[in-house]
Amino acid sequence: MTGAGAAPVYAAAVCAGAAAWLLAGRDADLRRARLLLAGGVVDPGGPEALWERVAAAVRGRLGREWLCAPVAVLLAVLGESVLPLAAGAVAVPLVRRRLRAGERRRERDRRTDAVVALCGAVAGELRAGRQPGQALFAAAGTGGLGGAEAEVMAAARFGGDVPEALRRAAREPGADGLAGVAACWRVAVDGGAGLAAGLDRLEGALRAERDQRENLRAQLAGAWATVALLALLPVAGLLIGSALGAGPLRVLLHTPAGLGCLLVGGLLEGAGLLWARRIVRRGEGS
Repeated sequence: MTGAGAAPVYAAAVCAGAAAWLLAGRDADLRRARLLLAGGVVDPGGPEALWERVAAAVRGRLGREWLCAPVAVLLAVLGESVLPLAAGAVAVPLVRRRLRAGERRRERDRRTDAVVALCGAVAGELRAGRQPGQALFAAAGTGGLGGAEAEVMAAARFGGDVPEALRRAAREPGADGLAGVAACWRVAVDGGAGLAAGLDRLEGALRAERDQRENLRAQLAGAWATVALLALLPVAGLLIGSALGAGPLRVLLHTPAGLGCLLVGGLLEGAGLLWARRIVRRGEGS
């Protein structure tokens, strides 16, 4: 295989190598952990360590969204057009935004779980005979206070306004339950009510809300799978056309009718994804 016929194969190999390079860190870390747990020794100066350092440096600068670049290069080579490169350049920031939104959602869920754990830990310490401030200090390791931990701890240690500090901490994403902790704390201090009982009820309410949200996400997983399947149908059509020798990329990228179909199809695809996402998001919000 020589000349133009070998170009797609070489491009595919380069793109696959780039993708493997960006994703190599997880396997390298797992391999290193296995060696250490098995009593092995990792040579810090060997070629494997050098490869890991280079891969880590690249991943530190290039996120997963840059995997769109090798795919765009491969399509540009196979279709002999610069349009896939332009599409890849547009896709990178969109994918980055999507990935960051997912990271923020996971961080919010972790913070919510930490607040639930904080309520349970403080209630347990209070039942063990500790004072509220001491119980809060003992339960600080749950991470429920997040970045406001120093402020809340200072208020608890030096006689400050702990409920107000907790309300300010509740403004962070996923920390809404701290507003309930602040209310329980205020009632316990001003009215003499039992703080442990209030925190127990608050923990139960937060846990029930979290379980309801997870149950709803599990029910919507099928809808998300349907959306993903519908989004991949055009890709499957291109693969089938290529397997049959129809040359769909050449038709789409080098003929007026193909460019028109590509534009209309891309708009319909994007509109369909946005519509399906809106429907699912509305279901999550309800």
